[in-house]
Amino acid sequence: MFMLRTALFSSLLLVSTTLLAHHGGSHDEGSGDHDSHIEISQPWTRATPPGAGAGGGFVTITNHGEQDDRLMGVTTPITERSEIHTMEMDGDVMRMAPLPGGIELPAGSTVTLAPGGLHLMFMELPAPIMEGEPVPVTLEFQHAPSIDVELHVLPPGASPEGTASEGMSHSHPVH
Repeated sequence: MFMLRTALFSSLLLVSTTLLAHHGGSHDEGSGDHDSHIEISQPWTRATPPGAGAGGGFVTITNHGEQDDRLMGVTTPITERSEIHTMEMDGDVMRMAPLPGGIELPAGSTVTLAPGGLHLMFMELPAPIMEGEPVPVTLEFQHAPSIDVELHVLPPGASPEGTASEGMSHSHPVH
């Protein structure tokens, strides 16, 4: 009986989480058609200290479609200059560079933008990114419609794996 109740509770939790992802939360499906098979999960960023000139944004993008796509750009109202970047270590030197051609999203693949690699870059911040104040971004794709997402703001140095935020694991599919 306990296992039946646990399974029922888990099913109800999954349904309510899915409904939240489709009808509220941090994703707006109003921009674009519903033929896209791009799914966005774990949207997050870190708070920045006063005076910081830039901040990074991180998401996981899954292309459930049969056609390759490409993340071409990002916009946000928190700054006029946002870019898609890569970061690599060259010996002891960290090198970041914009990717004007975007990030390839092969059909059936998942690409994770994370610290130390591919990421969104918010340049020339006029104000700090504040913990607890979500950052709205629009992800622009070559083929799929643009997707609006809110990045959860974690404390400086934190990552989703190191927090107790259950909301970080929700995905936001567009079908």
